[in-house]
Amino acid sequence: MSRRDDFIQGEAELGSEEDDESFDGDEEDGDDEPRRRDRPSRIEDSSEEEDDDDDEEEAAKIREGFIVDESEEDEEDGDDSGRERKRRKKRRRAEREEEAQLDEEDLDLIGESRPDWERESAKQPKFKRLKRGHRDEGGQRNERPDLAKIFSDEEDDVVDDRYARPAHRGQDEMDDFIEEDFPEDEDERLQRQEDLEVARPRERFIGSVIDTTGLDKDALDDMDKIFGDGTEYAWVLEMEDEEEDRSAGEQGLELKDVFEPSQLQEKLMTDYDHQIRYTDEPERFQIDRKPFRNLQISPEQFKEETKWIINLVWPTKQLGADLHGPFSKAVGKVLEFFVVDDVEVPYVFQHRKDYLIHARKPQRSSDRDHRDDADGGDYDVSAEKLLNQDDLWRILELDIKFRSLIEKRNSLEKSLESLRAGFGVDDTVFTDMISQAATMEELQDLQDYLHFQYASQLRDMVAESTAENSNGREGQGPVTKRPGAKSTTIFERTRKAKAVDFVKAYGITPDRLAQNALRLGKKASADDVAKLPIDLADSLTDDMYSTADAVILAARQLYAEELYVSPRIRKHFRAAYYINGLVSCMRTEKGLRRIDEAHPFYEVKYLINQTIPDLARRPEVFLKMMKAEEEGLVEVKLTLQTEREFRRQLYTEFASDNFSELADAWNEERKKVLDLAFPKIEKLIAKGVKDSLRTACQDEILKICRDEYSKRLDQAPFKPKGLVLGTPPRVLTLSSGMADPTRGENISWTWVEEDGRVLEHGRFGNLARDEKQREAFAEIVQRRRPDIVGVSGFAADTHRLVKDIESLISDKGLMGPEYDDPETNEYRSDLLEVVVVNDEIARLYKDSQRAVAEHPSLSPMLRYCVALARYLQNPMKEYAALGKDVQSLIFHPCQHLLPVEKLAKALETAMVDMVNLCGVDINEAVSDSYTANLLPYISGLGPRKATAVIKGINGNGGSVTSRDELVGDPDSGKIAVVGPRVWNNCASFLYIEYDSSNPASDPLDNTRVHPEDYELGRKMAADALELDEEDVKAETDENGPGAIVRKLFKEEEQEKVNELILEEYAEQLVRNYNQRKRATLETIRAELQAPYEELRRKFVTLSPDVIFTMFTGETKDSLAENMILPVYVRVVKDDFAIVKLDCGIEGRIEAHEVSTRHSIRDVLRVGQTTQAKLLELNRKDFIAKLSVREDALRRPYRKYVDHERGTWDFRQEDQDREDLTEKDKVTGRTQRVIKHPLFRPFNSTQAEEYLGSKAVGDMVIRPSSRGNDHLVVTWKVADGVYEHIDVLELQKENEFSVGRLLRIGGKYTYTDLDELIVEHVTAMAKKVGEMTRNDKFQPGTRADTEKWLTTYMDANPNRSTYAFCTDAKHPGYFFLCFKVNRNTRVNFWPVRVIPKGFELLKVAYPDMRALTNGFKMRYQNEILKMQQNGGR
Repeated sequence: MSRRDDFIQGEAELGSEEDDESFDGDEEDGDDEPRRRDRPSRIEDSSEEEDDDDDEEEAAKIREGFIVDESEEDEEDGDDSGRERKRRKKRRRAEREEEAQLDEEDLDLIGESRPDWERESAKQPKFKRLKRGHRDEGGQRNERPDLAKIFSDEEDDVVDDRYARPAHRGQDEMDDFIEEDFPEDEDERLQRQEDLEVARPRERFIGSVIDTTGLDKDALDDMDKIFGDGTEYAWVLEMEDEEEDRSAGEQGLELKDVFEPSQLQEKLMTDYDHQIRYTDEPERFQIDRKPFRNLQISPEQFKEETKWIINLVWPTKQLGADLHGPFSKAVGKVLEFFVVDDVEVPYVFQHRKDYLIHARKPQRSSDRDHRDDADGGDYDVSAEKLLNQDDLWRILELDIKFRSLIEKRNSLEKSLESLRAGFGVDDTVFTDMISQAATMEELQDLQDYLHFQYASQLRDMVAESTAENSNGREGQGPVTKRPGAKSTTIFERTRKAKAVDFVKAYGITPDRLAQNALRLGKKASADDVAKLPIDLADSLTDDMYSTADAVILAARQLYAEELYVSPRIRKHFRAAYYINGLVSCMRTEKGLRRIDEAHPFYEVKYLINQTIPDLARRPEVFLKMMKAEEEGLVEVKLTLQTEREFRRQLYTEFASDNFSELADAWNEERKKVLDLAFPKIEKLIAKGVKDSLRTACQDEILKICRDEYSKRLDQAPFKPKGLVLGTPPRVLTLSSGMADPTRGENISWTWVEEDGRVLEHGRFGNLARDEKQREAFAEIVQRRRPDIVGVSGFAADTHRLVKDIESLISDKGLMGPEYDDPETNEYRSDLLEVVVVNDEIARLYKDSQRAVAEHPSLSPMLRYCVALARYLQNPMKEYAALGKDVQSLIFHPCQHLLPVEKLAKALETAMVDMVNLCGVDINEAVSDSYTANLLPYISGLGPRKATAVIKGINGNGGSVTSRDELVGDPDSGKIAVVGPRVWNNCASFLYIEYDSSNPASDPLDNTRVHPEDYELGRKMAADALELDEEDVKAETDENGPGAIVRKLFKEEEQEKVNELILEEYAEQLVRNYNQRKRATLETIRAELQAPYEELRRKFVTLSPDVIFTMFTGETKDSLAENMILPVYVRVVKDDFAIVKLDCGIEGRIEAHEVSTRHSIRDVLRVGQTTQAKLLELNRKDFIAKLSVREDALRRPYRKYVDHERGTWDFRQEDQDREDLTEKDKVTGRTQRVIKHPLFRPFNSTQAEEYLGSKAVGDMVIRPSSRGNDHLVVTWKVADGVYEHIDVLELQKENEFSVGRLLRIGGKYTYTDLDELIVEHVTAMAKKVGEMTRNDKFQPGTRADTEKWLTTYMDANPNRSTYAFCTDAKHPGYFFLCFKVNRNTRVNFWPVRVIPKGFELLKVAYPDMRALTNGFKMRYQNEILKMQQNGGR
C-alpha cells in the first residue's frame, strides 16, 4: 500500500437498527484490509417493495486520504509551463517563506541544548467572513517583513501561512477547528494540554511547521551564525515585490472573482441584475420581456394583438352585448399604457380608471329637484366597470404570449420568404393559414407542414448558409455535403418515384379534404382514375418500388403523412376533440396496489367519460389525473365521444360520388389510407389537447390561490373599539405551543408595542387554577393596558388555553380600551377581547434565520408569540417579510400540482396590488428593514431596484423631503435614485409624511394623488377655499406651489371639497385637453379629506372550522364522522368513559355505546388504546362522541362520492378488489391491526407519503413484511428522509399480540411501544433537532456542503473548517465533512444518531459539543499517528 493511501482504514455499516455495527474508525494492519473490505453491511428497510431482505450493500470507505504528499506537491510545483503567472509567483513566495523556517533537525539541535524549551502552537485568527478573507488577502500583500526579522518572534504575527505547504500544517490546523466552537474554561484547557502531551510522539515530526516561539536571543544568534539571515537574497525579494505591485494594479478584484455564479444570482448581483437595476424601465417588465427584447411590433400587429386579446378575454366577462365596443376600446387603451407608456398594472388601475369604466349618461326627467344635486347637470351618470385588476394582469400576461406568437410567426414567414427567393416556392396553404394562426399549436402545425413539404429545400438552404459562413473563414474551404443528404427520408424517395402518381390518383388533396370537412367553400369531390388501384400500381413500378403492393404501400404512407401534417386536418380534429372529447383514467399495474382508498388519487383511479367542460369546472381533478399519469399510476386517455360518426363523416368527404366497381375500389383504398392516418393524428391531437387542458386547469387553480392570498392580504390591522381603522394595536400574545397549558410554566407570552418593539416577555403557569399565575397575568394587563390579547398554538390543548384566558379576563374584570359609544355619547370600555390568531406565518418565523437575527435572546416560542403580535398589527407586512417562503403556505389543497414559477408569479401579483393600494412611507422604508420588505412590490420597482433606491437615498442623506427628489435635485445636490419612467410608475405609491412646520413639505406628497395631477388638486383646493386667480398667485408666489393645499389643511376646510361639481371639471378636461379624469378627480377629493386612508377590509377573525384545523391539523377529509380511529382511554366511569383522539381532542363514550352484555369497566380500562368509531364531532367545542360497539366497528368507513351515471368504472373497481383479495389468499398473510394511536396499516411507501406533510420527528407504527413477530417504526428524519426501524417482538402471547419485549438491533430493549417511542425514536428525533440547529449544520445535500466548504476555503485559504449535513441515502446518519486546507479535497466521516447521543467512529458522544470536540481530538490523534509512522 502506497504512502498516498488513506491513513485510516475502516468501514461504515450503513444499516437499519437491527444491525449493531457502527462505523469503524480504528486503524488496523494493512493485512486485514482485504478481509474488512469484503465484509458486507446490510440495510434493513422492511419495505414492502423490497422482497429480498438480505440485499447486501458494499461497505463504503469512510475516510479518504487528506494529507497532500510532498512528492506529489513537488511534481505539481515543477510544471511551470501550464501555470498562470500569478500561480508561479505565489509558489515562489511560498518556497521562500518555507526556507525561512526552521526545519525539524535544527529544532532538535536547539531542543538538546535547551531541555527546558517547549514548542507552542501558533494561534490562528478567528473565523472570517467570505468577503473579508479576500479583502485581507489583498491587504497583506505588501506587508512583507524585512530580511533581518525573517526568523524573529514577531514573524508569527505577519507571515501569511496560507502559502505554506499542506503537508506541513500538522497540529496547528486543529486550532482552527477547536477555537471556532465552544469556549473552554481553565480546567478544560489544562486537561486538553495534558492530553496533547500524552499523545505527543517522541519521534521527529516529519514535515511539520517549526515554530521558534520560546527561543531566547542567544539561541537565535546561534542559528543566524549557522544558517545565515538571508540578506544575500534581498535583491530577489525586491524584484518580486515590484512585480506583485504591478500585477495588483493591473488586475482588480470583482465580485465574480470571489463568489460562485449561483451565489451572485441568489443575491441578485450578476451583470444582468445590475443592468435591470439601472435601466429606466419597470423591473417586472424587463424580466418578462427579456426573451423579446429585440422584437419590434408594427402598428398592424398591435391592432391584431388588441383583437386577439379581446377574443380571449371577452368570453370570460359577463357583460352585455352593447358593451362590446367600449370593452374593445378599453382593452386597446390598456395595451397602449403597457406597451407604449411602460406603466404597470397598479398605475393603470389607480390613475387611468376612467379608461376601465364606461359612463352612461341618460338624460334626467323634468323634475327640477334633481338639479340641486352636488354634481349638477342634466344627466344621471352611471358607470359600468369593464376591466378589473385581475383583467389587467391577464392582459399583461397575454401581451407576453402574443409576443411569443409574433416571434414564431416571423420566423416561419422568414423561412417561407427564403424558400420563395431560393426555390420559387409559393404555398397557398401556408399563406392562407399563417394569418389565421392564433395559438402556438396552430403555428407548430404550420412549422411541421413546412418542414415536411420542403424538407430537402430547407436542408439545401442550411447547407448553403453553412458553406458561405465557412468560405468566409480564413484557411477553410466549403463544407462538403453528405452523399444522399437530399433524399434521406422514405417520403422524399416516394416523391421522386413513379409511386407519386398513385398518390395523385386519390383524386383530392389533403388540404381540399380538410376544407370539405370544415365546410369551407364549395365541396370538391374526389376524381377516380380510369384504372383499378392494382392495375395502376402495376404500371407505376420502377427501381425504387418493384411490385404493385410496394407502390400501393408507399403511396398510402405518403398520403397518410400528408394528412398528418396538414394544418387544416389538425384544426378539424382539434375542434372535434375540444367539443366531443372524453377523458378517462385506466389504472396501471403499479397503480392497482399503490392507489388504495386512502390515497389522494383514488378519486381519479376509476374516473371515466369526463367531458372537457366537466373538467374545466373541476380543474383539480384533471391535474390529479396528469400527476398520477406522470408517476405511472394511471393512463389518461382522451377519446372522441362520437368517434364512429366523426370517421364516417370524414370518409364521406373523402369518397368519390361515382357509382361503379372502379369507384368502389378507389373508395375502399381511400378508406384504408384514412384508417392508416387516423391513429397517428389522434395521438398527436390528444396530447396537445391534454397539455392545453392542463394549462387551463393550472390557470384556474392559480386564480383561486391568488384570490385566497388577496383575501389574507386585504386585512387592516386589528381594530379594537376606539381606534381608527389602520392604527396598529398594542398586543399581548400567548401560546403553549405543543405543551399542556395546565402543567408547568408552558405558556409563553410577549408584550409588543404598536411600533413592533418587544418590550417584555416571560412565561406563565396554569392560568386556570394557579391563583398566583392568574394574578401575574392580571398585573401585566393592568400595567400595560393592551388593546387586544392574541392566542394560538400547535395543539388541541390551545383551545383550552383560550377558554382559560377568557374566563380569567371575565373573573378579574380586565377591560379593554375606552371608546365613544355612539348610542350614549359617553366613553365606555368592554372586557378585553381575546382573538385566535392565524399562525401560518409564526410557524415559519420562529425558527428562521430572520427571527434569530432580530431576537437572538428569545426562545423559539417567544419568537412565535412576537410573530402573532405582528400579524395582528399588520398582516400584509408579515406576508411580505416571508419572501419566497410564502409559497410554502397553503392556499389550495392542490397547489403542489402547480409549476413553482407560475405560483410565485400569481402570488406576487396579489402582493403588488395590495402594497400599492396601501402605499409605502419611503422614509420609513429607508430606516426600517421590516417596512423595506414592501418596496419590491411598488409599481415600477422590484427587488433589484428597491435596494438601489434605498442605497441612493442613503447616499443623498438618508431621507426624502419630496417626491421630486427621487429623480434628482441638482440645486440641493440630490442625485437621482430612479429614472423618469420608473418614477412615473412609483411616485404616487411612495408617500412622505406631511410636516406642517416645514414650509417645503407638500401635503399632496402624502396622498395617492400622482404628481401629474397635483395641479388638479391645487385647483380643487383653491375652488374649495373660494380663492380667485390673484389670491392663488399671491399665495403661491410667497409660499410655493403647495401653499394652497397647505392653507386648506391649516384652516381644516377639507370638507368644502365635497361642494365642488366634479362633473364640470371632468368635461372641461376632456374638452380642452382630451383627458378623461372623472374618476381621478373623485380620488383627489377623497385624498384631500383623508390622505392615504386605510382601504383594506377589517381584520378577519377565524371561523371555528379553520381554528379546529389549525390546532389539530385535521381537515374535514382527514377526520370525518363514521371513521374508525385509535383512541386512548383516560377516564372510566360507570356510565361513560373519556378518551383522547390522536389529534388531541377529547371524546366521550357512553355506556350504551360500549356493549349490551358487559359493563363499561369490563371493556375499557385507563391507559388502554382501542379502536372506536366517530359518531359526532363538534369542531367548535373540540368534543367528539364515539362508539366501541362491535357491530359499529364491523362497518368500515367509506367516503361517499356521488358519481354521475357512466362516470365511474364500478365493474373494474369490483374486479380489482377481488383480484387483490385473491392475491392476499395466495400469500397467506392476514392484515395485522394493533391498538395504538400511531398504528397505521401502511407499507413503506404509504408511510412515507403519509409522513410527507408531517413535522420532522413524527412517526407511524406499521406491519412488517418479515412476519407477525416484527413491527416497523417509520419516522421522519428530514424532508424526504425517512428511517424504517425494524422491531423484533419477543415473549408474545399469540401471533397477533404485541410482544412483551421489543428489541431493536439486538442492542436496545423496551417493554412496550410507548417506552420504545419515547426512549428511542423521540430521543433520536431530539438529537436530530440538536444537530440541525447547530451552527455547523448545512442544509442540502453532501454535494452542496462540499461546494460550500470549497468556496469558503477559496476565500479563506489559511483556514480549516468543517460542517455537518444529512445523509439522505442512509436515514439516521449525517456526514461530518471537513477540509483541512485549500489544497486538500473535502473529506467526510459518518455520524450516526443514537437514542442518547451521536456515534462517530464507534465512539458515542452525548451532545453536539462533545461530538465536535471528539472529532477534533480524533483528528489530532490520527495526524500524530501519521507523523510517527513517517506518513505511512
